[in-house]
Parts: sequence; structure tokens; C-alpha cells
Amino acid sequence: MAGAIKTQTILFVGMVPSDGVCLDKILLGSNWQSHGVGTCQQALDFLDRHHVSVVLSELELSDGSWRELLNGMASLSAPPNLIVSSRLADHRLWAEVLNLGGFDVLMTPFETEEVLRVTLAARHNWGSRQPQGLVRAASGGASQSQ
Repeated sequence: MAGAIKTQTILFVGMVPSDGVCLDKILLGSNWQSHGVGTCQQALDFLDRHHVSVVLSELELSDGSWRELLNGMASLSAPPNLIVSSRLADHRLWAEVLNLGGFDVLMTPFETEEVLRVTLAARHNWGSRQPQGLVRAASGGASQSQ
């Protein structure tokens, strides 16, 4: 099935339970398989073992912030796009995220159309930067070591 969109992994980092449930409901029926971790270190450990195209992280994490997560992801062979979420999202945060290499900012509480638009754009952007074999591995089309 050439051209079919494969399921890809999205990693949620530091989401409060209600936000995680909301995101899972929004992404239900989409081509996302979600995983959640609580800390920056747990996220980096997960990303060392799995190909992930998009990470959605809270602004502040118990062991750092989205900045440390972004810096840690830079050493990965195919760093995912980072979307930062915050109840206090404003133009200053958005500019900082973009200037430091993040993909976008989502304000919470999450709005369905905005989450779907931003995550899809982040996935397409990530895929356009990767060799075709890696995109297949990230979407479950090729085996990956665990």
C-alpha cells in the first residue's frame, strides 16, 4: 500500500493524568501510538530504544525542563520534533521554543483540531528529513532492536 500513513509513536513527557487522557482521546482513531513517561531522563531512555517522530512535553519536568529534553534529543541519530505544552503559553514561549529548535507550542487545555494539526505537521516535517528506511522503522514497517 504505497502512500498509506503508518502508525507512528508519539511520546508524552510529564503530562498530568488529565492531559494524558485528553490527548489519548483526541488521538484515538488517528495513526498515533502514544507512550507516556514522567521525566526528562525517562524520555531520553525511551528515545534511545525507540524511533519516535514527535515528543510532546510539559514546560517543566521534575528533573528539568523542555530545554534539557531538547538538548538531550540533539544527540539522537534522528531527533524527534519537540512540541511544548503549557497552560501559560504565550508569544514569548513560542518564540523561545522555535528559536531553540523546538517545533511548536500547544496551549492547555488541549483543543482537538489544534492538537491534530500540530502533531500531523510535526510528523510530516520529521519524515521529510529522514532517510526512507528510518521512516519505515519508526512507523513499524521495519524491525527495530529493543
